[in-house]
Amino acid sequence: MTPYHFTQGTLPLLVSIPHAGTALTPEVEKGLSEAAKGLPDTDWHIPRLYAFAQEMGASMLTGHYSRFVIDLNRPPDDEALYSTATTGLFPGTLFDGTPTFRPGMAPDESLRQHYLKTIWQPYHLKIMQELARIKQEFGYVLLFDAHSIASAIPRLFDGRLPDLNLGTNDGASCSDKITQALSEACAAQHDYSWVMNGRFKGGYITRAYGRPAEDQHALQLELAQCNYMDEAPPFHWRQDKAAKLQPMLKKLVTALLQR
Repeated sequence: MTPYHFTQGTLPLLVSIPHAGTALTPEVEKGLSEAAKGLPDTDWHIPRLYAFAQEMGASMLTGHYSRFVIDLNRPPDDEALYSTATTGLFPGTLFDGTPTFRPGMAPDESLRQHYLKTIWQPYHLKIMQELARIKQEFGYVLLFDAHSIASAIPRLFDGRLPDLNLGTNDGASCSDKITQALSEACAAQHDYSWVMNGRFKGGYITRAYGRPAEDQHALQLELAQCNYMDEAPPFHWRQDKAAKLQPMLKKLVTALLQR
């Protein structure tokens, strides 16, 4: 299987979806713990949720493999992104702290290096290629890194997560004008709670490719999954909730494009 699916668009915008993949390598599938076999930390249905962005003309890049194989939103040296609880490049635990693999069944170092070379690197090479293409065509480029997570994970954060969690690496990954436009779009509505640079400030993709001084702007949006799907297995899509949420997401994408 190729490590990603890519569709080139017509706008100065790339939507990256690194955590929606569910494909497993034979070694990972064989070693998963019972708790991990249902792939609970997947960003379920995100390509479907953001289909409108592709219809608008955004380029779309979606990872095929599960984050349990390798996490595309972590740095290649596996340096920690947060001082609080998190998971790494090769997650040894689920978000709730349960082991990802049965004892002695995690991929060894040679397999991990293989996944880094054949899955992680091609995804990031495609990001860089598409950002460069867009920048050459438009003179600037926008990157929207799309994520979701269960609304309550005590190990990672207290209480219930806000519905919309926007991250710009504390303003380092995009311009102040974009941050203000996104904040105004959120403040203008009352259906969804939101925060800018709260618990989720942006992962590796946002931090690595957001370079506002070069007119290259990156934003991460971490959605609370209760707003568009069932958070309990088998993680069904909820059309009633998604149809309500998508216009808000479109407002955010539109605000980003106005840069």
